[in-house]
Amino acid sequence: MAASKSSDLMTSGPIGRKIVTFAFPIFLGYLFQQFYNVADSLIVGNLLGNSSLAAVSSTGSLTFLLVGFFMGLAGGEGVVISHYFGAEDETELRRAVHTALAFGIASGLAVTVIGVLLAPQILLWMGTPEEVLEEATAYIQTYFAGALGMVFYNTCTGIMRAVGDSRHPLQYLIISSVLNVVLDLIMIAVLHLGVGGAALATILAQFISAFLCLWRLVRVKEVYQVRLREIRFHWDMLKQIVSNGLPAGLQNSIISIGNVVVQSNINAFGEMAVAGYGAYTRIDGFGFIPITSFTMALTTFVSQNLGAGEYERAKKGSRFGILCSVALAEVVGVIIYITIPVLIGAFTREEEAIAYGVQWARICTPFYFLLSFSHCVSAVLRGAGRAVIPMLTMMAYWCFVRVGFLTVMVPITQSFTTVSWVYPLTWLLSAVTLGIYYLKVDWLHGSHRVRGLKRAAGTN
Repeated sequence: MAASKSSDLMTSGPIGRKIVTFAFPIFLGYLFQQFYNVADSLIVGNLLGNSSLAAVSSTGSLTFLLVGFFMGLAGGEGVVISHYFGAEDETELRRAVHTALAFGIASGLAVTVIGVLLAPQILLWMGTPEEVLEEATAYIQTYFAGALGMVFYNTCTGIMRAVGDSRHPLQYLIISSVLNVVLDLIMIAVLHLGVGGAALATILAQFISAFLCLWRLVRVKEVYQVRLREIRFHWDMLKQIVSNGLPAGLQNSIISIGNVVVQSNINAFGEMAVAGYGAYTRIDGFGFIPITSFTMALTTFVSQNLGAGEYERAKKGSRFGILCSVALAEVVGVIIYITIPVLIGAFTREEEAIAYGVQWARICTPFYFLLSFSHCVSAVLRGAGRAVIPMLTMMAYWCFVRVGFLTVMVPITQSFTTVSWVYPLTWLLSAVTLGIYYLKVDWLHGSHRVRGLKRAAGTN
């Protein structure tokens, strides 16, 4: 079956409808996931207390530090698979899919080993408050023990989305999120396993969702169908995936180091600051939903259309997706800004913790449009095979400038407000830089041969 016969191909039909139809299931999926994240924190905060909430919250930046590199690296699979799918190259598409799965398994095992061994020590380096350190360590080690399920799930859904299928990942994400909440209640309220139980609930749900995704890929009657006996490394294809994913992997890791430094500065203000900021991050996740939805849609749309030589269509689609994401992100930001005291109060009854969370939110949420713009332009450029510029831009501003700003300013001001402003300032810098690059550089022509890929119309 030729790739062009799939109804998921994004190289024809109304541009707006194609992008929105693809992005909407992702939007719903992350909405459900965010409701789970909120429910998880509500369960921990209300059943286990403020210290447990702070313990779980303090691990967020560390989790992304260790997972982000491999997830960004694996993200190269989406660009490669989308390109071959749009170019209707069935042979290379199959090799890319099975290499991506092999790479997902290897990455998941690597994250598991590294996370379990190194995370406790990194928590100490971060200056995690002593009163929450024991619970934070229990949570993070249990979480990383099941990292294989999380990485493999994201690999499988990445394959589906790369070929234009965002509906089935939505279904599995809903199942996972509901199951996660049920398991949370059982582990914490019934079995009294504490924060370790919350982490155990998460990894069990992730393994189940990973199995469902793989089951779908095995049974689908499309050109990208998975055959278990064919899951292996094709080294030339792995090189293509890594060369396209390495910039995103390095970007995630370097940015995460900056975020770990931010978390360390927050930790210095004590348990209440950690709890208040942690509650905000659960709410802040709603602001990322339109951003994530359209960035995934844009990368797939641009890569498929450039693979098919549809340059003008790729350009029009990129503008449409950026505009939609920026507008929706800002609407969500305004809603959070207005309702934040009530929202934070649902997680903790401590007035000091609520004050910290509200203060952070009201500094950051008005600038969600800058965050959205940076991510969307980066997604377009990655889809065009130009992932290096977004990587360098975000590494420069979201890591080095953040660390430099905090290193200089926090000792002078001794202020939590100073820490809060580091995000909007660096969002502005990255948005301006990427905007200029997007407008001035011809990212369409000459970049349709996604870096490391063979021209689909040429050799097989």
